[in-house]
Amino acid sequence: MQETEKNSDSGLLSQLNEAQRAAVAFCDGPSLVIAGAGSGKTRVLTYKIAYLLEQGLPPYYILALTFTNKAAREMKSRIADIVGEKRARRLWMGTFHSIFARILRNEAEAAGFQSNFTIFDSSDSNNLIRLIIKEMQLDDKQYRPGAVHGQISRAKNSLITPAMYAANAEIIQYDRMAKRPQLFEIYQRYQSRLRAANSMDFDDLLMYTNILFRDHKDILEKYRNQFQYILVDEYQDTNFAQHLIVKQLADAHHRVCVVGDDAQSIYSFRGANIDNILKFKSNFPNTQIFKLEQNYRSTQNIVNAANSLIKKNSEQIFKNVFSENEEGEKIEIRSAFSDFEEGLIVSNKIARMRIEKHADYSDFAILYRTNAQSRVFEEALRKNNIPYKIYGGLSFYQRKEIKDIISYFRLIVNPNDEDAFRRIINYPTRGIGDVTVGKITSIAQLHSVSLWKVITNPLGYNLAVNTGTAKKLESFHSLIQDLIDKNETMNAFTLAQEVIKNSGIAKEAYNDMTPEGMSRAQNMQELLNAINEFVETRQEQGEENVSLTDFLSEVSLLTDQDTDNETDNERVTLMTVHSAKGLEFDHVFVVGMEEDLFPSAMAKSETRGLEEERRLFYVAITRAKKSCTITYAKSRFRNGMTSAASPSRFLKDIDPSFIEGEDSETTVWQTSTDDFWGSMREQRERREQHTSDSSYARTPIIPKRPVPIQRAASIAPLSKEAQELEVGHIIEHERFGRGVVTSIEMNGNDRRAFVEFESAGKKQLLLKFAKFSIVK
Repeated sequence: MQETEKNSDSGLLSQLNEAQRAAVAFCDGPSLVIAGAGSGKTRVLTYKIAYLLEQGLPPYYILALTFTNKAAREMKSRIADIVGEKRARRLWMGTFHSIFARILRNEAEAAGFQSNFTIFDSSDSNNLIRLIIKEMQLDDKQYRPGAVHGQISRAKNSLITPAMYAANAEIIQYDRMAKRPQLFEIYQRYQSRLRAANSMDFDDLLMYTNILFRDHKDILEKYRNQFQYILVDEYQDTNFAQHLIVKQLADAHHRVCVVGDDAQSIYSFRGANIDNILKFKSNFPNTQIFKLEQNYRSTQNIVNAANSLIKKNSEQIFKNVFSENEEGEKIEIRSAFSDFEEGLIVSNKIARMRIEKHADYSDFAILYRTNAQSRVFEEALRKNNIPYKIYGGLSFYQRKEIKDIISYFRLIVNPNDEDAFRRIINYPTRGIGDVTVGKITSIAQLHSVSLWKVITNPLGYNLAVNTGTAKKLESFHSLIQDLIDKNETMNAFTLAQEVIKNSGIAKEAYNDMTPEGMSRAQNMQELLNAINEFVETRQEQGEENVSLTDFLSEVSLLTDQDTDNETDNERVTLMTVHSAKGLEFDHVFVVGMEEDLFPSAMAKSETRGLEEERRLFYVAITRAKKSCTITYAKSRFRNGMTSAASPSRFLKDIDPSFIEGEDSETTVWQTSTDDFWGSMREQRERREQHTSDSSYARTPIIPKRPVPIQRAASIAPLSKEAQELEVGHIIEHERFGRGVVTSIEMNGNDRRAFVEFESAGKKQLLLKFAKFSIVK
């Protein structure tokens, strides 16, 4: 290969550093590229594919697997810039699910399906499982659809079929202990219903591909011969099913390159198995390992701090990540007295940094361990008039009106799709109720046919409905059949317009003049815009007939990350650390670094779980380019009460030489009252320059000496500390943190203290209810 490299396009390899160049140029066997955070992983994958094309390998011989459509699009776009769009277009590049959905459609007969099968997303699957639980008359609190679906998903990703599940004594015993002894039967019914509806869920796309390759060696050999070079992105996130597919396809020629970072393996809850990357060399003998260790994203201090953290893990492939960027600021660790104050600390710092560092709001991200933590930060940001967005919230294609229209599309493409049938048979309302649907379902199950088959021939199946209902069913059948016929001649956009108009959806939407109704109408219009853009894009790429099936295949594989609105940039981003993977921001706040929160209490019982939590923290820190602030609260409001919290053990894993910390018990709060107030005044003056919050502009007059409270016998009983409270005292409040008492007033039997808090600003406390302690 060395001789080949000399004769290749030197300009291609010259644009890479030495480590990247070595990883790209090696193509003679299995290779594992360990790519540290910010080290140019996508660049290596892109250039390696371009390099293979430059060496003469036809694009359709290359299989490149990613985890998101967004990553695939970005890589294909970059490759097109290097080798031209015509060659890039012919690559087999996409997500695991989209590529193997394509193979299953090609080989549908061998897999036991029709080629027009539909794909259930998580919501569709949960709905079907909920229906089965109801039909079996099981307690949906014991058999929660989400939990049941999760268990079925784990089984499929481990390639455990319903029959294998029912025969596995260990799994059955686990379900019994979990008080879900009939879960195996739900799995059997669920899978049977999917097959009857000519449908698959996401996990089926991988399971059936494995079964296809296992049972049809000729088909496996066909794709082995086609995919002469295989590349896999984010290999640390692969599950057993994905790993096995790659191994089967690459076992003959061993020309496979996987790229990933074991230090960023954080998705075990989705079935990801870190052993796939840790043991890659044992699965593929003679593997060459390349390490991308230069971080181009972050400052030296951020990289070094992250290194010192992750070195505490025992299960890892050692690498020495380094940065040649500026040294940068040390990581700041801030404590708060409560989760409420934590929100204020972060919000205030963003407001200040935005001015001091000439930053945009989009340069900031707040990362948390669980979605439930977002509330206090949202409130704090709103108080500071800081715009924000929740990343990974309800995506466009999950909105009800969009799901309803998509269900029409699905039924047109695949009339046997039971979930789609149920969703739209009475939408818009056409007088076909649950009782009628129940009768149709019973007949369908009795004869082992789809619901659509029953209403196609209601007399033949002896469907017992009255004349009025029969006419309504006939009308619905005619509507859908007409659209099915039009699907043969119309492109996706034209047919979508027909669906929205002829079904009555448009009339219903545009007759609703409420804000909610107008919003739904706008969403429908945006869906049509998306379909039109999809059709035009595909047509520009040379596909004349862009069908509704093509559009559904694209939509069903979208993720929240793929559908994020990238034009809405001028906002602070709030998201879980899991959602932040693959992203980067100038300034990152990692919040809620407390025991039982981060690391999660559920992960502390075993070393593997704890090490994954440490990797998750590593991912959070390495999202930062210029600054990283870590916060934790000493108390947190949970389950209706305030509970004490302790700092995360992971904070001690970071080398102190890369940290600067404001520990409230050893710095500011041990100064004199006058020094403290001077510090508070300086902070407020800075805020006055940078914010429009009028509360910062009111500077209270603080007496030089504490003024004792004038006590009166008629006052209601107060706590000892409330009775002793004096102007000038520094207090520690349960929610607001620390502050100085600026004045005390009497109003009848009520005493009120006015306190200037460091983060919360000026507050009025009714002393008989206030929860605080006097610091000094």
